[in-house]
Amino acid sequence: MRSTTETAITLPTDARNRCFALVDCNNFYASCERAFDPRLENKPIVVLSNNDGCIVARSGEAKALGIGMGQPVFKCRDIIEKHGVLVFSSNYTLYGNMSERVMNTLSQFTPEMEIYSIDEAFLNLSGCDHLGKHGDLTEYARHICATVKQWTGIPVSIGIGRTKTLAKVANRIAKKSTRANGVFNLMNSPHMDKALEWVDISDVWGIGGRSTKKLKAYGINNALQLRDIDDQLIRRQMGIVGLRLVYELREISCLSLETCTPIRKGVTSSRSFGRKIESLDELKEAVAAYVTKAAIKLRKQNLAAQILTVFLTTNPYSKNDKQYSKSVVFHLPAAMNNTVELIHYAMQGVDKIFKEGYKYKKAGVMLAELIPAEQIQTTLFDLSNTKRKNKLTEAIDVINDIMGSGTLKYAIQGGTRPWNGKSENRSPRYTTSWKELPTAKAD
Repeated sequence: MRSTTETAITLPTDARNRCFALVDCNNFYASCERAFDPRLENKPIVVLSNNDGCIVARSGEAKALGIGMGQPVFKCRDIIEKHGVLVFSSNYTLYGNMSERVMNTLSQFTPEMEIYSIDEAFLNLSGCDHLGKHGDLTEYARHICATVKQWTGIPVSIGIGRTKTLAKVANRIAKKSTRANGVFNLMNSPHMDKALEWVDISDVWGIGGRSTKKLKAYGINNALQLRDIDDQLIRRQMGIVGLRLVYELREISCLSLETCTPIRKGVTSSRSFGRKIESLDELKEAVAAYVTKAAIKLRKQNLAAQILTVFLTTNPYSKNDKQYSKSVVFHLPAAMNNTVELIHYAMQGVDKIFKEGYKYKKAGVMLAELIPAEQIQTTLFDLSNTKRKNKLTEAIDVINDIMGSGTLKYAIQGGTRPWNGKSENRSPRYTTSWKELPTAKAD
């Protein structure tokens, strides 16, 4: 028996009258590859991590063959060769740009949107006063799916519910059920109980592994049983967060859209090298390249970092090599996002922690304690020409945005980059590089 004690949580005035849609791109990385090569349709595809190490994305056909997420690619070679699985190196420049195109398209259909991840977004469909010629929400959602596919080439699935949690549940069904045909609507649905019963407790949004074990010990095995749980029990086990989740399953909205992106806690840029590095100069080239990427991320989000960490490590799985791992932390004299200044401190860091005689496999930088860039306060003894440096950085950013990443770079980043990670099967960056534009052929 469940008890309802809604006074335990302060609810929005419209908590029972909201409507959310969760739009999720289907097998996003694989779909990005297919968008520019229709010959890949219905063929098994896997995408590898940086340095072509592990499988980070799979098409539906690859999943059906039993290829697991995160598996080292060498362990799947037999399946890949037997079934002709197509293997792609990760192409994050392409995926990021395609994500922007999808999100820009979705923004045409709603007054409010929360970009939840690179391939997911919540839409506010409350009021349903903008459906136009479309008769109901399901038809409107199918129109959204068709438009995104036409404008971007990316297929999406949509789940609709009175709360964000129910929209997540509905989206899961939309992706799994062939009858749903990409859209599942739980608004005023007679199938609510059946839908919740179908979703395992471990697949409910916000339920982690530890909470799953606790709830299953009480006989709570699916979302329906969680919805009907006693309020006091769920509060004892999961606190107010768990109680909000249960209310969400009861069609009482507790989670609003986060239309303003929260400030990131940190930015990390690191890669495994394509081959082991013993040279200090090559390590400095690599770290300078990683700092440059991290600084660009900061500036795009109008943030600045107060702490810089540099780290180096050998390969812990290589039994024949001496092992070494070290990091150094800089509390910067003032918050900064200027590439030149960050490279300056990063190079000092490499000098401090580098040791000869070791074969390094990975390096990276972490930027932390981020603040809005407009809050940067220089010190009394800051004699550098910050404005001039920032104008130079802005000019480089503009040129690289127009002409392609890496058109202009700092000399310390090197030219040939022999330390670059493996990327033997990367597809062209069709949408962001002039040299890699798609080629149209006519018979």
